[in-house]
Amino acid sequence: MSAFPVFKAAAAHIAPVYFDPAATAAKASSVIAEAARNGASLVVFSESFLPGYPLWAALHAPIDTHAHFGGFVRASVFADGPEIARIRQAAARAGVHVSLGFSERNPASVGGLWNGNLLIGANGEVLVHHRKLVPTFYEKLAWNPGDGAGLRVADTALGRIGALICGENTNPLARFALMAQGEQVHVSSFPPAWPTRPPAAGGNYDNRAANRIRSAAHCFEAKCFGIVVAGCLDEAARRDMAADSKAAAAVLEQTSMAGSYFLDPTGALIGEERLDEGIAYAELDLSLCVEPKRFHDVVAGYNRFDVFDLVVDRTRHAPIRFTEVDSAPEHARSS
Repeated sequence: MSAFPVFKAAAAHIAPVYFDPAATAAKASSVIAEAARNGASLVVFSESFLPGYPLWAALHAPIDTHAHFGGFVRASVFADGPEIARIRQAAARAGVHVSLGFSERNPASVGGLWNGNLLIGANGEVLVHHRKLVPTFYEKLAWNPGDGAGLRVADTALGRIGALICGENTNPLARFALMAQGEQVHVSSFPPAWPTRPPAAGGNYDNRAANRIRSAAHCFEAKCFGIVVAGCLDEAARRDMAADSKAAAAVLEQTSMAGSYFLDPTGALIGEERLDEGIAYAELDLSLCVEPKRFHDVVAGYNRFDVFDLVVDRTRHAPIRFTEVDSAPEHARSS
């Protein structure tokens, strides 16, 4: 790749077809094609875009969400399943890179899920498969912890691209792990909302402000571009999540909805935040990452590697390892 590519990126502030993985994969494929027609080389989707974010876990007591969880498991997909294959094919047809958040089923457990993200290359190849290290707050009722295997930056024709999911963008060590791999473009994916209190309690979490603070902080520290993409709720998803509960509907009504936007290497906004459903675009000129590095390059001259030492385990974890014993007679095995 050239040292400093210039390209157009697309932030897909798009609502999934909630709990319908096949229809959501089809919608994602259509968005990829549209963004490519408009000149985008990288298309970014939100956290758990496929099949939608499990916001129901915040709105109801755990004992009242068994049906929601059962539906969420059935709607979640395998990383090598047909829904992901369709999106990979769409990326290859359009010749664009894609970052996709999805709820990933665990082949070892019928009820085990991860909060996953795929960075897909312009040929449809999976470049990075990440699983969120720690589900945040009520996400623990839906997802299991991931591992460090996906803490990787992909060296692409567009530059060096990394991604973290939601609260991971508040984890200094996870962020540094990507910075130290020469990250030039950082993808931050988020849910549509993050309710933490009922309306009567007041002081609900302002996820719009929080997303902006932490994403801009990463761009400022890493001197990289940021693509921030949050989920989008349609009325069908709202009705499903509220489940005929006036209290849950009131929480959704009083909770701020997150937006999608772009940040430059100083943390400043490029263009406007998108709150309504649609695709936002921005041109990223990676040469603009250079000058700020002269001020604070935390992975080079503005650090003390004789004082600090970070080790990252990128092992892909599995619940069990099998060793097979040859059933042939002992004399045959030793000959």
